[in-house]
Amino acid sequence: MAKWRSTTILAVRKAGRSVMAGDGQVSLGQTIMKHKATKVRPMYQDKVLVGFSGAAADAFNLFERLEGKLESYNGNLVRAAVELAKDWRTDKILRRLEALLLAMDKEHTLIISGTGDVIEPDEEVAAIGSGGPYALAAAKALVAHSSLDAADIAREAMKIAASICLYTNEEILVTELK
Repeated sequence: MAKWRSTTILAVRKAGRSVMAGDGQVSLGQTIMKHKATKVRPMYQDKVLVGFSGAAADAFNLFERLEGKLESYNGNLVRAAVELAKDWRTDKILRRLEALLLAMDKEHTLIISGTGDVIEPDEEVAAIGSGGPYALAAAKALVAHSSLDAADIAREAMKIAASICLYTNEEILVTELK
């Protein structure tokens, strides 16, 4: 069976602005199935951005569960993420889900995995997905050595990732937290 591959998701913070970018490509094996998928969603009264990498159906299940946790914990992203990760790791059905989530609010950026990890990177950038390492490296360099704002850094870093990663395209959507 061909393996689904998709995505690069990147979160960038700079000068008080917080953005998340995602490419639009979805691939099955060596075939591009979709060019303009939306992989970043606002949640909890548009105060949280969440992007996914991995199987789309699994990610949508996790989106719904995270949104429920955010409602239960009044928008507390860290608490909601920890509770989701606990459920994800311990539930027999959820454990089979193949996805990663990248979530951010005004204060926190978190990578959430099915192994129970909730990781808050030390830096102002974080990325997941097949093109994540390329986007992360490019964004780190741009944050440190350019005067670009957060949205432009995300866009340019994603373009760099798209030029390297077969599973990332230039149909980039950048969403900013207001």
